[in-house]
Amino acid sequence: MPSEHTSSESDLTDGSLVRPMFLLAWPLVVIQLLQVAYNVGDTFWLGALSPDAVGALSLAFPLIFFLISIGGGFTAAGAILIAQHTGADSGKGGLIAGQTVSFITLVAIGIGIIGFFATDSMLAMLPADAETEAAIIPLASEYMRVFFLGMPFLFGFFIFVSLMRGYGNTRAPMVVMFVSVIFNLVIDPVLIFGVGPFPRLEIQGAAVATVLSRGLATAIGFYVLFYTDVGPKIEAEHLIPRPKYVSKITRLGVPTALEQSMSSLAMIAMTAMVATFPPAVVAAYGLGNRLISLAFLPALGMSQATDTIVGQNLGADKPERAERATWLATGVIAAVMAVAGAIAFLFPEPIVSVFLTAEVDGRAETLAYGTTYLQIAALMFVFMGVMQVFLGAFRGAGNTKTALVFSVVALWFGRVLVTVYLLFVADWGTTGIWVGVLVGDVIGAIAAGAWFTRGTWKNAIVDDEDGEDTTTDEDDDRDDPPREGPEPVPTPAAEK
Repeated sequence: MPSEHTSSESDLTDGSLVRPMFLLAWPLVVIQLLQVAYNVGDTFWLGALSPDAVGALSLAFPLIFFLISIGGGFTAAGAILIAQHTGADSGKGGLIAGQTVSFITLVAIGIGIIGFFATDSMLAMLPADAETEAAIIPLASEYMRVFFLGMPFLFGFFIFVSLMRGYGNTRAPMVVMFVSVIFNLVIDPVLIFGVGPFPRLEIQGAAVATVLSRGLATAIGFYVLFYTDVGPKIEAEHLIPRPKYVSKITRLGVPTALEQSMSSLAMIAMTAMVATFPPAVVAAYGLGNRLISLAFLPALGMSQATDTIVGQNLGADKPERAERATWLATGVIAAVMAVAGAIAFLFPEPIVSVFLTAEVDGRAETLAYGTTYLQIAALMFVFMGVMQVFLGAFRGAGNTKTALVFSVVALWFGRVLVTVYLLFVADWGTTGIWVGVLVGDVIGAIAAGAWFTRGTWKNAIVDDEDGEDTTTDEDDDRDDPPREGPEPVPTPAAEK
């Protein structure tokens, strides 16, 4: 039968694990580092503008991420389905990809419209300090409105990366991301400060630069998907929504969307507590989170590689290989994160000061708070990386509900509740915020690792859904080749 993946992709299910995992993971890690370049670029240039502009980003990002997370769960579902169909040689990769593109594009347009009109209402929910409300909230509003207008461009690139990752090709998205980041880094200062004929847009300029660069990435990515053969083959008819496959994407995507939404709500809860402090603390919190992303996003890259390898091997009925791949990824990311944590712990002040170059009132205070935050957060880096790998394994197995549970444990029972106690009961002040962030990831990593060792996740394929492909919806399947891979084993409801 025709296969939808090349020999390079099939190596994920055969032979040595080290080489194919490395070939799959390193472009994903690079993509995440390039993603950091977006964030760091904005932070660097806005830090040169004013600490208040950096503080505005720290307030805006959790609210933006909350709406992004709703659609992000469905892009993850597309990656899971592509990975498992690729591993099983089902011949449906192009159809799944087309359904994902059309469905999530509509979701992105809806999210952009809602976000644009709800910006002020969302910011009004934050119990901001009077000074923060006057100096930072208006800047956050300016940034968010522009960002939401460009939401379809943002999601277009997410779709491209997710589908290519599930297929097993991560180098093409890496190249597209590189082009987009270079474009963003060039136009960021031009639009923020106004260079030549371009107006001085300040914080809005950072948002416009992000939208334009993501629009470029989306255009290139869709060209690759529709006009080349390096990914799943998408035909025009695949874009017509089919209830069966939209239902599959929805059922897999909703738990992941809830997971990401719960994460963003936890971030909003943390931001609300931080907003009760003066602007220097708000800016330090936002700056520290941006720097922590330097460590988190490589961990996310390894998590995504684990997602794909686990998905393809379970699709090929090789659960033990999926488990070995997860432990290998855990060891690698733990070593990487230990190095990153040591650097952040030993040299926090020089790292933070790079992103606070404007000599204005409040700089010294922001630098002091940011240095303390980064040094304490460095202690959680290994736990943060390990937890992400385990969550990737659960998602790749189709156990998106399991990943949801452990995200809730880490962020709400660990981070938010501990911070509430340290701030309002123990009266630790700002130190309670920094320590609360640390405790959440430690608890989450230990809990997820303990559950992973039980092995029950290995029975999952696509949350009970994939087995329907050859037995229902004759109209959808009439042109599909017969399935040669093993039939999936449904997951018991108690384990999902």
